[in-house]
Parts: sequence; C-alpha cells; structure tokens
Amino acid sequence: MAVLVVADSDNTHLRDNTNKTVTAALAISSDVDVLVLGQGADAVAAAAGKIDGVRKVILAEGPDLGHGIAEAEADVIVGLMGGYDAVLVPATSAGKNFAPRVAAALDVAPISEIIEVVDANTFVRPIYAGNALETVQSSDAKKVITVRPTAFKAAGEGGSASVEKISGGTAAKTHFVSEEMVKSDRPELTAAKIVVSGGRAMGSAEEFHRVIEPLADKLGAAVGASRAAVDAGYAPNDYQVGQTGKVVAPGLYIAIGISGAIQHLAGMKDSKVIVAINKDADAPIFQVADFGLVADYKAAVPELMDALTAAGL
Repeated sequence: MAVLVVADSDNTHLRDNTNKTVTAALAISSDVDVLVLGQGADAVAAAAGKIDGVRKVILAEGPDLGHGIAEAEADVIVGLMGGYDAVLVPATSAGKNFAPRVAAALDVAPISEIIEVVDANTFVRPIYAGNALETVQSSDAKKVITVRPTAFKAAGEGGSASVEKISGGTAAKTHFVSEEMVKSDRPELTAAKIVVSGGRAMGSAEEFHRVIEPLADKLGAAVGASRAAVDAGYAPNDYQVGQTGKVVAPGLYIAIGISGAIQHLAGMKDSKVIVAINKDADAPIFQVADFGLVADYKAAVPELMDALTAAGL
C-alpha cells in the first residue's frame, strides 16, 4: 500500500504540518512519498526529502501551483493517484480547499480531520466540536484524508529521499489576480509554542492591541482571538482560534477574557498547558484550564507583565 502526502509550504519553507502528516501516513504504510506543489520550490522539496520515512519526493511546479489554486493542485494529485492507495493532506485552509475536489474526481468519500490511525482502513476523527470521537472505516479503494496536524508528533529528520520533478497542473476556470500578505515578526499561529489569545471582554480593538499584543511580544508568542472578538472587529480573521478558525496545540495557551464557548475550546483544548484569566468564576474556560485566575484582566495582565520583566523577560 502506497501513501502520498501533500506538503504544506509557502514555496520557500516547509511547514512542520508536513512532518506531522508523514507520521500519520507511516501509521498506514511504510511506503510514503511526499508531493510538493509550488513554483521555485526546490528548497522545499529538498527539506521534504530529509524527513524520516519518506521514500521519494515529487516536485510539481507551475504558476497556478505557486499561487495555490485549488483546481490546479487537485489536477496534479488526481493524475498521480493511479500509483497510490491513499492521499493525506494537512487540514489547513488550503488542504480543505483542494482535498474535496480530489475526492470528487476519484468518486470517493473524503475522511476529514483524523486524529488517529487505527489501521489502513480505520480512522478516528472528532465530531460535535470535539465533544465526541467517531471511528470511521472506509472500503473505498482510494482514500482522501485530511489530517489534523496537532494530533500527531512531527516525524524527525535524517532521510535522504530523491526528488522527482513533474509538470504542474492547470486551472481552466480560475486565474490568479492578486494577494495581500500579512507580515508579522511573531510566530505563525498554528506552529507557535506559545499563544496569547484575547476575547470579547477586551471591549475594543484598541484595548485588544494594548493588552494582548505586548504580552505576546514579551513571551515570543503568537496572538489568537476568540470568534466573538473577531466578529466584534477587535482582531483580524487570521487570529481566530476555534471550530471555525484555526486549531492550535501549543505548549502554553493563555486565554484572557475568553469565556470558553464550545466552538473556541474545540480549537485549543489540546494545548499542553492552558492558563485562563477571567473575572467570571463560572466561565467554561476554567473546566479545561490547567491554571485559572479569577480576576479582572485589567489588573492581572499588568501584574503578569511586571513579573515577567522582573524575571528578565
């Protein structure tokens, strides 16, 4: 049984979502290849070849692939599936875009956001915002699977897989027009080891930036937000953590002024250590927090900042 893993990259750097997806793939089969889609992505392919357990790297390049056009990406993957029994994709916004297209073209049912591989045909995935786990067994000859990277350890490095180049796919009806990239010196939210998140209790965008961002910068952390804070305009959409946002599992997650609605908990409850600051002692966030402080953030956060400064941070 051969498995194809689609790499997660920005054409320059290979994200560790790829390593984590390789771990899931190796639980299915020892024959694992990695597909890199992009433009000018030789460095990404070389990095993918160093992942332990990878048999071969396939590099598909083209303008449409470089811009992440889903139709072109699906076209390449479908063309390769004659040689593979399953394709595994990190459950990122990009992966969730092209994976269903691949499944439709192959006429199979996609299996989304798996968190465990039981065997080559059986997988575990969360449902009901993570409040229940569903075991899915597939009889499809070809399997299209998205993987929740936070549920798997990253595969190590030390491999020496060869790189094979192929021609890129095309998108007949979709064309790249422009993009606006958000640049930040902070870590990427889904890959950060520390995340500081703010909720609706911030009251305004100015207060969110005044309270949350300085603490994040002092800790070298990424900034997150609840859906309520994003919907209120306190933080941009790419900060949103939760069922309809990004799923994170950092070593430390600090939730400030977040009540802990079920949709938010679904995106962060797998964090290793959860710290919650909320003046409502009955807030649901305290049910999953390892450390909880019932206090007004307006007093608690400045005290925390002073303590961090005193500690040399």
